Order: sequence, then C-alpha cells, then structure tokens
Amino acid sequence: MRTLIRGVRVFDGERTVPAADVVIDGDRIGTVGGPADVASGGDRTGAVGGPADLVSGGVDAVIDGAGKTLLPGLIDAHTHAFDGDLAEALTFGVTTELDMNNLPPLLAAQRRQAAERDDVADIRSSSMIATAPNGHPTQIMTPDVLKALGTDRTLDTVADSGEAKAFVEARLAEGVDYLKIAIDDGGSSGMRLPALGPELAAVLVEAGHAAGLRVIAHTVTAREALIALDAGADGLAHLYSDVNEERAEEMAARIVAYDAFVISTITYIEAVTGDPNGQELLRDPRIAARMSDRSKATFGREWADIPMHSQGVMNASHAAAALRRAGVPVLAGTDCTPFGPVHGAGLHHELLLLTEAGWTAEQALAAATGTTARLFGLTDRGRIAPGLRADLLLVNGDPTTDITATRAVEEVWRGGVRRRWAG
Repeated sequence: MRTLIRGVRVFDGERTVPAADVVIDGDRIGTVGGPADVASGGDRTGAVGGPADLVSGGVDAVIDGAGKTLLPGLIDAHTHAFDGDLAEALTFGVTTELDMNNLPPLLAAQRRQAAERDDVADIRSSSMIATAPNGHPTQIMTPDVLKALGTDRTLDTVADSGEAKAFVEARLAEGVDYLKIAIDDGGSSGMRLPALGPELAAVLVEAGHAAGLRVIAHTVTAREALIALDAGADGLAHLYSDVNEERAEEMAARIVAYDAFVISTITYIEAVTGDPNGQELLRDPRIAARMSDRSKATFGREWADIPMHSQGVMNASHAAAALRRAGVPVLAGTDCTPFGPVHGAGLHHELLLLTEAGWTAEQALAAATGTTARLFGLTDRGRIAPGLRADLLLVNGDPTTDITATRAVEEVWRGGVRRRWAG
C-alpha cells in the first residue's frame, strides 16, 4: 500500500515544514519533501519522481493535506497498560507507550497484542518496578486492585544487594526494555513508606547499566530526585512536586550536571492532588466523542493512597519551565492507568499543560515525539523521515501554533496501517 499525502504541513519531530508531500510505502515512510524536491529526486527526499509520477506509478491513495498537519505518532513516556488501554491510546494518535510498571503475566498479554494486532499502540516496558518491601507502589496494588486487573501476582521487592541483583536478572529474563526503581518515602504528603536507600539504589543502577539498560527512577521530591541521580539513574519518571518557583532554577541547574532527562506527568500530579482542570477533556468534543465510557468514569476518582505535595501542579509547572530553560530534556508522559489519568487523551492534555508552563507548541510536540524516541533509543520512530516506521498522526489544523489541534485527529497510521476516525 502506497499513500501520498499532498501539500501537508509537517512537524517532523524536531521542526516544522510549512508544506510537503509525504509518501507512505508499506510500513515505512517513503519520501518527504516539497513538490519541487520530489520532482527533482534530490538527496534530501530520495524521491524518484513528482506526485503525478507517483500516482501513475502505483500510489494507491492520495490525501489532500491542505489545512492539515502530519506528525510522528505520539509517544507517551510514562504509562501503565492493561486490557483495552493500548487500543484507546491508538484512537488518539498515541502509537507507542512506554510502560513504567507492570506485572509479568499482564505485560505478556499486552506485548502479544502489540505484536499481533494493528489496532493497538506499540509498547515498551520495564515490567515490575524495584521497590523496598512495603514501599511505593505496594500500597496502591491492593488485592482489590490486582483482582480488577485480573491477576493475583504481586510485586517483587528488594531488601538487600543480593535481592537487587536477582531482581534485575528476573527482569532481563522477561525481556524488559529498561529498568525502573522507586525512591519515594511518602513524606511529601505526610505518609511514611519504606524506600530504597542510596546504596541499594546504586546497586540496582549498576546492575541495570551492566545489562545495557537505561534506569528510570520514580521520585516525587527534589531530595529523592537527587538521591536517584547520585545513584546514576538516567532519568526521572516524574517532575518533582515540592520545589517552588524560587527554587526551581536552582534545582534545574543541579540536574544539568547529571546529563539526565525528566518525564513530565503533570497530568498525573493534577489527578492525584484533586485538581479538576483535567476534566477539560470531557468538555472538548474532539476528545469526549471518542473517549471510552471506562475512561470517562475515572474522572473525579479519590487518590488518598498516592504521595504528592499539595502544591504539586504549580510546582511541577515551574520545574518544567526551569528545566527547559536550563536545557534538561523533559519528555511528555502522563502516568496513565485504567483508573486514570486516561490513556491517549491524557497525553493531549499533558501537551496543553506544558504550553501553559511556558513551552512553545513545537517544544511540547518534540517532547512527545523526537526527543522521547532519541532518549529511549527508539531509532525507528518519533520522526518523519524516509525509511523510518510509518507511525503517523494527521490532524486538522496547526498544532505548532495551537497545541489543542492535536485533538482533531483525522488519520492514524501504526506501522503503515491506516486507521481513520469518522467522527
């Protein structure tokens, strides 16, 4: 199947091209360039002829891109995927989810879905998070929650260096893509939870790195973030929520020295602190018309079992702005689950929150495409360029100037398979 998208605005994962012709050839992106580039067969596009030649030479479909924008398929850098979640993600143009804590039998089912079906998002995962006995998130994963998820498997925990090394070996046997550790004592919200100490965190990071894995740390405070980064973690799974605007620049300057990245998850912080702003998704017909009833039912949930600073949203927004100014990569992620925040639509809200924190729309789009792909080694996606995987999102309007235009989904391609929404 060869498809020509003619005269479309392209955000390629890094920058915007005002008008281009893009050819999708099977499961790959074929040529990318303006009509003149395509016709000349220039080196930049690798094209062999102009649009008319392509149509006569076997293009199966032509899409008029006037007034539309083509984006790489979105990548949510922090999710927890269970039955139904990957399908909902794809509906909203999220073609890849980076799962950050799961249970082996449930994860195996999600991996099979992603490998065998083209109507769900692709997935990468850490499998289980490494945490201290009775540490976060064991207080969330109660028997009732596990039953709702369809398993009685509980988290493995880590009490000493021997268990730390065994934990990493077990995750490697499951074929994980990266490792996640938890350093969270619950103090930011008045809870007391056991947490990995600096020495044990360092053992886990060393074992992960020795196996060639990136290590991402769950932390919610500046103190915990620095413990994780001192231990050698490559990235933080959340923006810290306890640093006010005055201290945000100082914290960002410290993180620069670690050459680490941070995943945003302001949407999650918003939900946990009871901020109702996320319900704007239900009022946007571009979102609400396609959101599942299960996702809609998660809005307004009580989150008493999650540690978070009461001023978390404001503090995280200041952190996002300061980190961007300091040059620290921040990736767009939601921490979505079947219980909220919601898969797919939640990432569109996260992009809005980043722009409300002072980012440009292009910076927010890069955080959900090219930047995340680069930092997680996803070399075949996250950009629009010849030869890359055809994970693509076509929207009506210009999200490089109005970030909410990402919600006007017209077409989604996952591995070159076209999925249209006739809403």
